Amino acid sequence: MQEILSHTALAVGLILGLGGAGTAIGFGLLGGKLIEGTARQPELGGMLLGRMFLVAGLLDAVTFVGIGIGMFFVFANPFLGQLH
Repeated sequence: MQEILSHTALAVGLILGLGGAGTAIGFGLLGGKLIEGTARQPELGGMLLGRMFLVAGLLDAVTFVGIGIGMFFVFANPFLGQLH
């Protein structure tokens, strides 16, 4: 039982850590491209900003799905049922 719980904790840590790292990299790339696009065509800055916020929301949604999966494994671990 302890082995299953320790592996679950490791997996949840990886899910949350890699999800956070991926989101941070995505936001960095997104912000950089926004600045680059606005510098090239300043008249499109408003439209690009709106689209950036749309993509930022979708990027955060991926992380929240990972958090939900991680919390599922923490609080309702399906692998513990196989012990009996």
